[in-house]
Amino acid sequence: MSTTRDDAIAALRDWSRPGRRADLVAAAWQAGETNVSALAEAARITRPTVYADLRSRGIDPDHRPKGNSVITNLSPLDIEGFTGVADRLDAELDAALRRWAASHPDVDPRGPEGKAEGLRLVGLMDTTFRYADVRDLLAHEQVARAERDRLLHQVELRWEALSTAAAWLAAHHAYTVAVDEARIAIDMWRERAEAALNRPFFCMSDREEAAYRQIQEAGHPALEQALADLDRTPAQTAEQLRANLDQAHERRQQLAAETARHAQPASQ
Repeated sequence: MSTTRDDAIAALRDWSRPGRRADLVAAAWQAGETNVSALAEAARITRPTVYADLRSRGIDPDHRPKGNSVITNLSPLDIEGFTGVADRLDAELDAALRRWAASHPDVDPRGPEGKAEGLRLVGLMDTTFRYADVRDLLAHEQVARAERDRLLHQVELRWEALSTAAAWLAAHHAYTVAVDEARIAIDMWRERAEAALNRPFFCMSDREEAAYRQIQEAGHPALEQALADLDRTPAQTAEQLRANLDQAHERRQQLAAETARHAQPASQ
């Protein structure tokens, strides 16, 4: 009969089994936790170890497995002449109305059919404009998020490089610069995330739904998953990332100062 002690020892042995931690890290990633700092904290390991564990399980840490949420298609919009550019809206609507009138010479533009087409074109114009605005904000957030994570990883790489650096002062300077760049990247991501979060995309009528389908049929990505993937508390996340970075940096500076103090006599 199994006892509590036996269960505890079995769990400990299971954790200690080679590869078990990497399995758990990969499982958390695939379950949707793609914040490397959060994974490192939960597993009580460093960020580079998280990256190594993920890659050992065939996972590319630069790819976030959250559905089809990457806004990769930033090609210019041209949906029946509508580009989504704010200062072209009126001209594009007038041009679309003229094209329709020219292709329907026997239809009164002021009659029911003409009015219905006018409303359709207005809906297409508005939906294309709002789509372009939200799509661009989401793309900027995703680029900033990737750069934030890349530079946070770069901090860890620069710190690890100090252990074997021949030119220690130069390597330490590179580490210090990496920390500064990571701080800037966190702030830039927060700004982009907040801007994207403040621009919801929705369709309120059948005309807008039809326009949105038309945009996607033209080869432009859907926005729902990318919007769902947005961090709902970017200010809090940025604050936590900065706090983690600064705490680690403060400790590392103490260690670096100790190293420099011992190395100084040898250089004199």
